[in-house]
Amino acid sequence: MQKPVIVCLDLEGVLVPEIWINVAKKTGIEELKVTTREMPNYDTLMKQRLAILDQHHLTIRDIQEVIGKMGPLDGASEFISWLRERCQVLILSDTFYQFALPLMRQLGFPTLFCNQLEIDGTGRIVNYRMRMDNQKKHSVAALKSLNFYTLAAGDAYNDTAMLGEADAGFFFRPPDHLPKEFPQYPVTMTYRELQDQFARAGNLD
Repeated sequence: MQKPVIVCLDLEGVLVPEIWINVAKKTGIEELKVTTREMPNYDTLMKQRLAILDQHHLTIRDIQEVIGKMGPLDGASEFISWLRERCQVLILSDTFYQFALPLMRQLGFPTLFCNQLEIDGTGRIVNYRMRMDNQKKHSVAALKSLNFYTLAAGDAYNDTAMLGEADAGFFFRPPDHLPKEFPQYPVTMTYRELQDQFARAGNLD
């Protein structure tokens, strides 16, 4: 008997645009364009981001204003609907609940595991709280222990442990350097290609 299938997806770059890149475009702060596609150490990256926000006196409201004008990537909503008709879907992201809510609404509220921001009374983001270290990999491992067949897709350094832990993992629109560093993960560039990979790997059709 085939195990039930669950698909684990990164959020930014896979289903929605990169939030910090959009903040960088809105504010003109080029340093905020750096993401986990370029910097593998998430703690270093977040400390750099918070320091930049402080330097420019940007608050949670400034960032939420940018997010409120964002939407899913073209085709993402249809892709999620296609998946949810065939299997369970879980979004595993290193973003924060305070950022993600408007975007989750537009995607039909798929289940999201992510992290929390610590915000003071003025709206200043003073710290961030990771739910746990390497939560993407541990979430996939936990699902496997519950007898799920796990498929995963991501686009950045912080997704590679998840892709490696899954029964089958795929890159989706990664930067050129990542497939060279991690050639074991097939590259997909469109939702149709990713659907086809998931359909074959998980017997979804």
